[in-house]
Amino acid sequence: MRKSFKNKEAMRLAWRNGVYAATRRIPAGKVATYADLAYAIGHSRAWRHVGSILGQNRDVKTPCHRVIRSDGRVGGFSAGGRTGGTARKIKKLRGEGIRISGDRIELQRYRISSPRLLAARS
Repeated sequence: MRKSFKNKEAMRLAWRNGVYAATRRIPAGKVATYADLAYAIGHSRAWRHVGSILGQNRDVKTPCHRVIRSDGRVGGFSAGGRTGGTARKIKKLRGEGIRISGDRIELQRYRISSPRLLAARS
């Protein structure tokens, strides 16, 4: 039974690290969707899990603000557990030159060209 727990924990850690690594590959001035990140880590239908992982992030080197919803809306931002997360996310994105109209970003203009760019490099 103990071995099974270690395997689950190792799998959970690998997923988390994969999501963070893919997020760090999003260049400034571009965005990716939660689905893009799920695809990049090899689990194309796990976009909600990607959101959960990013919601727990506390590493300032991981630019979670560059991850948005597939419909172009900005979405949430935990910002280290502080209040005003979505407003802070919008401010950070605008600071990188991304135009936001209402709460939407023009995906055709700002989305990374391919989720494959976020995948782990061999």
